[in-house]
Amino acid sequence: MPSDRVRPAVLTILVTFLLFFANSVAASADDGRQPPCNTAAQFDPANFPNPPKIDNQWDPRTPGTQFILSGEADRGGGLLPHQVVSTVTDLTKMINGVRVVVILEEDINEGELQEAELAFHAQDNAGNLWNLGEYPEEYEDGEFSGAPDTWISGLDKAVPGNIMLADPQLGTAEYLQGWSPDIEFLDCAKVYKMQQKTCVPLDCYENVMITEERSPLDPESGQQRKYYAPGVGNVRVGFVDDPEGETLVLMGIRQLSPDELAKARQDALKLEKHAYKISDLYRQTPPIEIPVNVTG
Repeated sequence: MPSDRVRPAVLTILVTFLLFFANSVAASADDGRQPPCNTAAQFDPANFPNPPKIDNQWDPRTPGTQFILSGEADRGGGLLPHQVVSTVTDLTKMINGVRVVVILEEDINEGELQEAELAFHAQDNAGNLWNLGEYPEEYEDGEFSGAPDTWISGLDKAVPGNIMLADPQLGTAEYLQGWSPDIEFLDCAKVYKMQQKTCVPLDCYENVMITEERSPLDPESGQQRKYYAPGVGNVRVGFVDDPEGETLVLMGIRQLSPDELAKARQDALKLEKHAYKISDLYRQTPPIEIPVNVTG
């Protein structure tokens, strides 16, 4: 008749298995397979307008608008002049069943282009602003060095996230901004403060909201704080415990001339042409589409 007691050998095997299981669960959480934050709304391609329109009061993105933020950051050589130029093009692209607006972003460090990026944003019918992917090219001494941080929603298990909520409030749960297990990209954000005031070179703003962003897979990178003015967008960037020490302030907002918008359009198309050459992931996406009223 079998004994009800657990024999030492069996007990040892059981303990070993439980320890292994616990460690496996912890490892799964650590490598980002179960993100600690969720999107603020359910992602459904049927809930997005076509053509796209981004008029969220906290981060409006009108085609032909260019935002210029300047400051400093430590990218390996100490704190140096740093600038981010974000241009809302009139180009669109289908990503994960959603027609998105193509944003062209240029990251300039000490006067030299360090990164050029195609970002794909869309706003759902409820007013939530989504990030559906990024293709960022990196440069060193003026030469292309790679695009390792490319991610596209719906490909390689990448999941879209919220850049901005439709109605952000204090106490709202931390929300997902984007997740790509393939490149270990995971960003979460929350509303940190409301009803603030801040002054930047362009203007002084009231009723400012501050969000706090973090990367759970890289806790040593600290937190980034972004200041949003209603009707304007991101006017200031600060940090907490970020070794890069990036700070930015809004220097200007420009409405591009037809010729300037055409130049931005061609720069974005050139970037995509190169993406198709070097990125297996990007080759799985349909081409950027040019507005029907554009000729030449």
